[in-house]
Order: sequence, then C-alpha cells, then structure tokens
Amino acid sequence: MKKVYLDNASTTAIRPEVIQEMTKVMTEDYGNPSSTHSFGRNAKSILELSRKSIAKHLNGTAQEIIFTSCGTEANNWILRSAVKDLKVERIITSKIEHHAVLYTILVLQSEYSIQVDYVAVKPNGEIDITDLVELLSQEKKTLVSLMHVNNETGTVLDLDRVGLICQEHNVLFHSDTVQSIGKTAIDLQALPINFIVASAHKFHGPKGVGFAFIRKNSGLQPLFFGGEQEKGLRAGTEALHQIAGMAKALELSYANLEAERKHISELKNYLIAQLEIEFPAFVINGSVDGFYNILNVLLPFSEDKTAMILFHLDMKGIAVSRGSACQSGSIKPSHVLAEMLSNEDLKKPSLRISLSHYNSKEDIDLLIEALKSI
Repeated sequence: MKKVYLDNASTTAIRPEVIQEMTKVMTEDYGNPSSTHSFGRNAKSILELSRKSIAKHLNGTAQEIIFTSCGTEANNWILRSAVKDLKVERIITSKIEHHAVLYTILVLQSEYSIQVDYVAVKPNGEIDITDLVELLSQEKKTLVSLMHVNNETGTVLDLDRVGLICQEHNVLFHSDTVQSIGKTAIDLQALPINFIVASAHKFHGPKGVGFAFIRKNSGLQPLFFGGEQEKGLRAGTEALHQIAGMAKALELSYANLEAERKHISELKNYLIAQLEIEFPAFVINGSVDGFYNILNVLLPFSEDKTAMILFHLDMKGIAVSRGSACQSGSIKPSHVLAEMLSNEDLKKPSLRISLSHYNSKEDIDLLIEALKSI
C-alpha cells in the first residue's frame, strides 16, 4: 500500500540536501560557536554565514535575524516583550490566529491587563480591513498581530496593505509568517513590518529550529537569560547543525520556488477538479484564491462520518488533517472554522489537504478513491 502524505501545513519532509548539510556539520563542525579556539571560530563562521544567507533570501540584514527553537517561541517572545518592555497597552489580533499567538495574548491580558481587540473575520476567512482601520482610531500604544497565511484555510493577508495601515497609525505590526516563509517571496526592506517569525520544518528543513525577524532598534528584550548568544537576545548554545540545515532549506526553497509553486498549484487545481466531479456539493472553506498549497474543504458527508474520517483515511495510508497539528487529539471543532461556518456545517467533516512538490496526481487520485469508499 502506497503511503500518501497530504499534511504539509503541519510539517514537511526534509530535503536530502538538507540532511547532508546537517550531517556534515554534526560530523566536522561540532565546536561551540561561543568558544574562541579554532573549533569554535569555525562553528561561529557557519552560524553567521547561515544568518547572512537567510537574510539575503528575505532581503533583510543579518543583524535582524535571531535564531529560535521554533515559530511558537518567536511569537511568544515578540508578544511578551512588546507588552513588558515596549509598553504596548493594546493588541489587535483575530480569532483565527494560531494558538501560539492567541494563548500568549490571553496570558498577557491576565498578567498585564492589556486591552485586546479582535478584528472582524469575513465569511471567507479574510480579515476585515475596514474594521481594522476603525479599531486603529484609538490613541493607545498598540501592536497589531495578524498571520500572513492561515494555517488551516490558506487565506492570505495582504501584508503590504496592512503594514502601510499600521505605519500610518504609528502602531507596531507583527505577523506569524510560519506558513509563508520559503513558499513565497518576502522583501523585508520594502515591507512595512516590525516582526515576523519562521519555522524550518515548514519549508523542508529540520524541526526544532526557527527564527525571528526583529526590525533594527525595536527595543525588544530577551525572553530568558544566560549567555550572550544571539546578540544577547536569546541565551543558550545555538543548535548549529539545525541552523545550517534551516539556511540550506531556505536557500533551496527559494532557488526552486517558481517550478515548485507551478507544480503544487497544478496539483491543487487538479484536486479541486476531481472533487467537483466526485463530490459536487463540496465547499471550499476560506477564500477560493487561498494560498497555493492549502485546501480546506467541507465534504457533503453525513455527521456520523466526521469522527472517523481521519481514521479511515489513515488506514488507507493517507495523511491529511482536520486543522492545526498542534490541536490534534482535541475533540473541539477548529477555532478557525468556528469563526466561518454555521453550527450545522461545523458538525460535518472538513479536511485540510496541504501539498508539497513531493506530491503527484497519483496521490490525489488515491485520496479521491479513499473518500469515495468512505
């Protein structure tokens, strides 16, 4: 039985070249980047070359890239320091953000009594920009936190437009870009934004490593303390092999971006066409023009199929999800879809199908056949 992996929004397969790079670093360059001897200096060189490589592909500066363990850590750090150190009194976000943002904001609200406002979400999952502008009319030190690509529906936020609005209102702008880094071009010099975050395992790199982009002179302070690593902003010995792997993964993602995006977009269109043939009553959750590798669909199945649909697909060797992998095992409906669907539709099975360049039309055909059998 062929295994079919269609859950690339949760994590991606590591490219072979990335594994080779990590293996080389672990084998040959195991020095501590903070050590002053030749082993340490060589490790430090790899660390800083990785930082420069990542910055180059995003058109940022190396000084603005800080390595973290993942996107969740980076989100927590930025939001917490914004309130504690930058004296942000108010956060504007949405109820369809990743829980790494939503839960952090709830904790900050209880600890610091900050004001939290949730911008309206349209039925197609898009942020209501008009409502955002209205919310920004208040005179308080504010941070806007809105994700670039929604991890469950693939709905895309216009970063340039929102960034300019935030700039006009003199407020800070943070975006969780975990689903978009490595999959679309981002120009940090041109983009009016203060903070973004990334996680390597979303663009065919290793798990356990990510980075934050912190705009120069932002005033952000460390989340925890110890050594002077990462310009004194993130204590702890850097995971050199993972960082080198992340840099290699990002390099390859952008080198192959156009060809892989074309292939994935064609697969997504093929998937939609096959669903239209076999399940004409299916509905796309979110914008029809969503991000090219994510499709969230409401299937015209009875409610009793909902609880077991993932199990049945898994038994046939097909991996998809009903939402964020961080919430797998939860019996609650998706908090993202809860903002978009009626109570009746929430009871029906919705699937998030997320693609990569490793997928093929045969994978789509096997998924469709498995769904037909259910």
